[in-house]
Amino acid sequence: MTGTINELPAWLDVSRETLEKLREFRALIERWNPAINLVSRGGLEHVWDRHILDSAQLFNLKPEVADSWVDLGSGGGFPGVIIAILAEMSCSNLKVTLVESDRRKAAFLSQSVRVLGLDCEVEVVRIEDLEPRGASVISARALAPLVDLIGHAKRHLATGGTAIFPKGAGADQEVAAAHKKWKFDLVEHQSQTSPSGRILVLKDIADA
Repeated sequence: MTGTINELPAWLDVSRETLEKLREFRALIERWNPAINLVSRGGLEHVWDRHILDSAQLFNLKPEVADSWVDLGSGGGFPGVIIAILAEMSCSNLKVTLVESDRRKAAFLSQSVRVLGLDCEVEVVRIEDLEPRGASVISARALAPLVDLIGHAKRHLATGGTAIFPKGAGADQEVAAAHKKWKFDLVEHQSQTSPSGRILVLKDIADA
């Protein structure tokens, strides 16, 4: 059970203020979605569990020591904005950066950051053109095959950094394909919001 907009699952323990910001962000998605299509029209009624809670679970997988989190292809703010909201409560030193090349979506992200009062940077740039960030954590959700995501992570992670990539039912095939090009330490976690979903946590990425 993932919970409704009025309650949270046991694995996500947040303050009333944080819950209110999550609700505010949901309202922003609903307000902007007709113009920008941040989520599918059919998925709008499921934003809370399929997108917000699905993104929130990634926060619990970050390393104990992390000062920068870069979310690639942030789109509608998943998981980047959710990570920034959660970090404000329990990890205020974590600097979150949202990378999005689509200017309309980047405008939505910037507006969300302002409205929610988040300490969060929005980079309007193609991932390939982004200067290396030396990040503690790299994330990307529904962006590209794992083999490509690992290449981005290798470029932008600090030494000892962690990449966190949620994947669906095809995770095994993506991992097998990625091993042909890359070496990496992998820990897999069952998704808390999808029976077929898994979250891949990678470290020590190197060329195969």
